[in-house]
Amino acid sequence: FPLPSDKGKHTLPNDGRPQAPTAFQGWRCNYWRNFCSPHVNLRDFRMAQIMIFAIEEINRSESLLPNVSVGYQIYDNCGSRLFSMNSTMALMNGQEFAAEDRCNGQSLIHAIIGESESSATVILQSATCDCLSNRKDYPSFFRTIASDYHQSRALAYMVKHFGWSWVGAVNTDNDYGNYGMNIFLNTAQEEGICVEYSVKFYRTETEKLKKVVDIIKQGTAKVIVAFLTSFEMNNLLEQLSVQNITGLQMIGVEAWITAKSLITSKSFRFLGGSLGFAVRKINIEGFSDYVIKEFWDTAFPCSQTERNSSQYALNCSGYQDLLPLKNYNEDVPEQRYASNVYKAVYAVAHSVHSLLNCREQKGCEKGLTIQPQQVSNQQDSDGSIQFNPVGYYDASLPPDQRFVLNTENIIWVGGQLGPRSVCSESCPPGTRKATQKGKPVCCYDCIPCAEGEISNETDSNNCRQCPGEYWSNAEKNKCILKAVEFLSFTEVMSIVLVFFSMIGAGLTVLVAILFYIKKDTPIVKANNSELSFLLLFSLTLCFLCSLTFIGRPTEWSCMLRHTAFGITFVLCISCVLGKTIVVLMAFKATLPGSNVMKWFGPAQQRLSVLAFTLIQVLICVLWLTISPPFPHKNTKYYQEKIILECHLGSIIGFSSVLGYIGLLAILCFILAFLARTLPDNFNEAKFITFSMLIFCAVWITFIPAYVSSPGKFTVAVEIFAIVASSFGLLLCNFVPKCLIILFKPEQNTKQHMMGKASTKSN
Repeated sequence: FPLPSDKGKHTLPNDGRPQAPTAFQGWRCNYWRNFCSPHVNLRDFRMAQIMIFAIEEINRSESLLPNVSVGYQIYDNCGSRLFSMNSTMALMNGQEFAAEDRCNGQSLIHAIIGESESSATVILQSATCDCLSNRKDYPSFFRTIASDYHQSRALAYMVKHFGWSWVGAVNTDNDYGNYGMNIFLNTAQEEGICVEYSVKFYRTETEKLKKVVDIIKQGTAKVIVAFLTSFEMNNLLEQLSVQNITGLQMIGVEAWITAKSLITSKSFRFLGGSLGFAVRKINIEGFSDYVIKEFWDTAFPCSQTERNSSQYALNCSGYQDLLPLKNYNEDVPEQRYASNVYKAVYAVAHSVHSLLNCREQKGCEKGLTIQPQQVSNQQDSDGSIQFNPVGYYDASLPPDQRFVLNTENIIWVGGQLGPRSVCSESCPPGTRKATQKGKPVCCYDCIPCAEGEISNETDSNNCRQCPGEYWSNAEKNKCILKAVEFLSFTEVMSIVLVFFSMIGAGLTVLVAILFYIKKDTPIVKANNSELSFLLLFSLTLCFLCSLTFIGRPTEWSCMLRHTAFGITFVLCISCVLGKTIVVLMAFKATLPGSNVMKWFGPAQQRLSVLAFTLIQVLICVLWLTISPPFPHKNTKYYQEKIILECHLGSIIGFSSVLGYIGLLAILCFILAFLARTLPDNFNEAKFITFSMLIFCAVWITFIPAYVSSPGKFTVAVEIFAIVASSFGLLLCNFVPKCLIILFKPEQNTKQHMMGKASTKSN
């Protein structure tokens, strides 16, 4: 923008270098000529038109810069940084500036509307590099578009929204791409997104582009974040097409996401369904009509030149590619940068107006901040390409309201539900993530939780331990109450034990009935029938007391089972001990002058049994009073279940009960052993010895088995010891007598019992 004193028309020679003005023709400067390519970049052409349109509006305005006309010069950088710098230096140092000259600053240009790329611009409408926000390094730089800081972060938020934790990244190797990608990578790391590779290239680096495409081809990421300009994106699409790489979800930026020039029948298979952020479209009133007629009548350099004249051939031959656009304006509604150019021109005009009318310091009205708008490339039913808004990102809103995305409006390529791009599939509940060695955190193995641990969330980093009475279910995603184990009546083992207990009790009752029927026979009367019946009664109780050990332990059942066992067994052993003493006394009484039986008659026998039993009762009472047995949930044997058992309470009490029984059994065994050689056809002492031998053997083996058996098997071992020892006492003490009563009645006589039957036969 030259100030009013510069009223010259500036021209460009065919080599593209700026020269000094050759003539003054009013206030207007000439348009540019496209010396770079035979094809027209329509987007840049429209931006030039909107700039001219805005300048002409300002020149017609009576309130903005009255009595002042604004001129312009336009240069085509041909997509080259060198051309950009050449043109910029010419604008800043005067038209006589050449490449070998030194900077003189003698330019009438006071504002430059920069090009669309960030690396070579001053005041811009579409350069978004965050690097240009540094006021220290770029004090004279202003822009009318949002910084890439917001777009780059929004890209990361969008990727996270769709659950794409494994992506590839490609960017243009210039300030725009490098700074933008750097912000994206930092934000992606914060959001837990892993980038498989981050590569870059510039439009002139063909070999490097091929390497980039090879990396994409070898990678496993299905989502590619392409922070590229339209030039590099076009080059990338060509190489993807050559190598036939498909199945990629492209995430784009404002530089190319709405560029229809990129979308062809070949490229749509790469770009269909792509997502990205675009500048919001704003309609500028009158511009659509302007590009059809007024521009060509007033601003086009060759509009007033006869086509057959020599002047036309000299100056207008380079504009032939623009003429097909003379009656075309269908693309105008899609020009998203038009409003930014429009505002940039007006920003400069207002600044100049303020300078020319500066009487006191005034604040400038801030321009409208246009935030990126999210769009999706979709193919319409008629085959045309549509850029449909599916959400927005507005950095001026609160954090939880900035990003809005309507996924139901997205039409994915192929009608899919959207691509899935992860290094490792999500770990389901019941597992935890374990990072693979040497790989990013997004690459992990799913390790099942250990027993007793759960994870009830997807992609859990750790499994947590279940509380004490809980255990993990089979899926390891929920803590459930541990199974409570005890010896119940429904188990096979319990049924077997109950069966033998009842058999034992039944046999004991049958023996008692038989003895009662034959109570007057010598074999029953021979050894104190009262003790025999009392022994049978106690054996019945021993068999039945084993049933108290089966079932769910309760406070009462725990106290009953051990005390009943202790008392009934002492009663049983006391009876056997009494019978043993009677046998010894009976043979001592046959000796001349012996009167020993009067000291151990029936009354003394009863009292001895009662005394021995009362001692055990006293021990049990003390045990129950001081520290009785109680139900206890044992979690030591098994982690996955609870053993419900009867805790002994006092170990001393339980040991005393067993010790007393053992003491009586040993005493009985010794006495019976001493009486085994007594002369008798039916030597009962021998059978008592055998019964005590079985009893002691059972209970000696019981101790290690009881200690080592876990859970309900401890109870089963105890029941087995009770039943086995009871059977030993029953069989050894009563079966021989029952056999004589039932099958050898001739031996059931007093003579035979006294050993005289054999004498008579002789």
